[in-house]
Amino acid sequence: MRMARLPVLEAVRSTLLALVVAAPLALLAAAAVAAAPQPSFVVILADDMGYSDIGSYGGEIATPNLDALAAAGLRFTEFYNTARCSPTRAALLTGVYPHEAGMGFLPFDWHPPGYTGVLAENVVTIPEALEGAGYRSYLAGKWHLSDQMVEKAGDEARISKASWPIARGFDRFYGTISGAGNYFFPAALVEDERPIAPEGEDYYYTDAVSERAAAFVREHATRHPDQPFFLYVTYTAPHWPLHAREEDVARYRGRYDGGWDALREERHARMLEIGVVDRRWPLSPRDPDAPSWEKADQKIWQARRMEVYAAQVEVMDRGIGRIVSALRETGVLDDTLLLFLSDNGACAEELGDPLGWVRRFLPLAFRAPARDGRPVQRGNDPAVMPGGEHTFQSYGLPWANASNTPFRLYKQQVHEGGIATPMIAHWPAGLAAAPGALSDAPGHVVDLMPTLLELAGASHPRGRGERPSRELRGESLVPVLRGGRRERGPIFWEHQGNRAVRQGRWKLVSRWRRGWELYDMEGDRTELRNLAVEHPGRVRELVALYEEWAESAGVGPWPWVIRPLRWGVAALGVGGIAAAALVFEWMRRRRTGASTVR
Repeated sequence: MRMARLPVLEAVRSTLLALVVAAPLALLAAAAVAAAPQPSFVVILADDMGYSDIGSYGGEIATPNLDALAAAGLRFTEFYNTARCSPTRAALLTGVYPHEAGMGFLPFDWHPPGYTGVLAENVVTIPEALEGAGYRSYLAGKWHLSDQMVEKAGDEARISKASWPIARGFDRFYGTISGAGNYFFPAALVEDERPIAPEGEDYYYTDAVSERAAAFVREHATRHPDQPFFLYVTYTAPHWPLHAREEDVARYRGRYDGGWDALREERHARMLEIGVVDRRWPLSPRDPDAPSWEKADQKIWQARRMEVYAAQVEVMDRGIGRIVSALRETGVLDDTLLLFLSDNGACAEELGDPLGWVRRFLPLAFRAPARDGRPVQRGNDPAVMPGGEHTFQSYGLPWANASNTPFRLYKQQVHEGGIATPMIAHWPAGLAAAPGALSDAPGHVVDLMPTLLELAGASHPRGRGERPSRELRGESLVPVLRGGRRERGPIFWEHQGNRAVRQGRWKLVSRWRRGWELYDMEGDRTELRNLAVEHPGRVRELVALYEEWAESAGVGPWPWVIRPLRWGVAALGVGGIAAAALVFEWMRRRRTGASTVR
């Protein structure tokens, strides 16, 4: 009779056998990872684009290039920005929240530490971190992270460039330091660190950004073929002003004659069909500040506004196609992780110019003449059709409400309409998901830096210069890109007193000087059923989380973050200007026969 093996001996034998088999496999896997090429990275950022504007997220605008990237890649349905352009750029590039990077508001140097208006010295940017891993970095487009803005070629000697792109890790730069401006004749173009003027009679900024981005890809392939790269493309499109070539606008003529109510319904139906929104989330009601299309005035002008906006988005998409072509031609498309997203939700700002004299005090980018020297007519005047270079208009709240379908509220606010962004990830060699897949994994722009660093095999520097660097706040998206899931920690927002925290399915949110609202993001992402009264314990828990974060991040009470003395001086100055402007406008209207001041 054979004696049965002792259980302990059998366990030891099995363990040894497993080690003998597994060890070589582990070594082979490690070698394969080590031998895998470092991916290159392309991050493309739209400006003021709503959640539902592009085709792959339910829009009717022609975006075939983005739609092709989505069809071959992965779409995130619950990704977030920070509700404003400069704060999003700061968070994306540094992996920390905007206030920690000095950009709690906009690039104005009159605020305390979280609101200095320039990237803080103790934060590290993506290109600064990737340099140690052998990457070169390129930027084409809008910077908007410095209060040192050059207005025209020739006056750069008085400008500090310490917070410009080249000083913060980029090897090449083409674009604008400031925010939005004339698309046909931008007033503050810069190449590397040298202010330049737009070239050519047919210059259009969106096309120029696309062409230079594609040129950077080809230049890199020629001069640095053995190095990976990071390309950051930051369009101003479709941020106001509404500027587009007439032939591009013509393709949308008549498309929006049915109005914003019909457009919202159309888009919502498509979004449900393709799965980017859940059927449990009803379409939010039309914004109470928007009239029904039936009762809207100036319908021809209103439709034209949306036509121009759509053309701006289409031209951006066409440029993205040129960038993808350059990646394909140089043989790096498969090994490049390309990400596309928007810096905030749709913009509901109405541009008025009742006090024309005030614009004399605005930065040149907003008051410069057209390229032929003629003045630009600023303001949403229905007597002037937008689109041409002598106009300066926005598309307004009702169309922004449609762009943000199915959500409510807009840029600057931290309800879903202000912070929800489409995000497309395209990476043929690296994505594990099936082509065209959707991911509902929550994410935030602070997650991009740790994601890129992990994929590059780069470490986050412990310091920048003599200062220790801030720790990353983001959490890597690599598990999601590789086909798995991750448990995302709480995500926080604050902008102009609008506050929010999301933890798992729960989101606590408040508009400035209003009470907290609680929403279940799984069942009610359109934020229509406030559950704060029903779940007071959950509210207290999330408020405590938010307050702890706000203190650690340097969030100040809005608007008193502005130093009292400067706030007082600024208020007196603005009040004086406004009073003088009213007098001048009154005198002008008296001379021209107008009886009232608008």
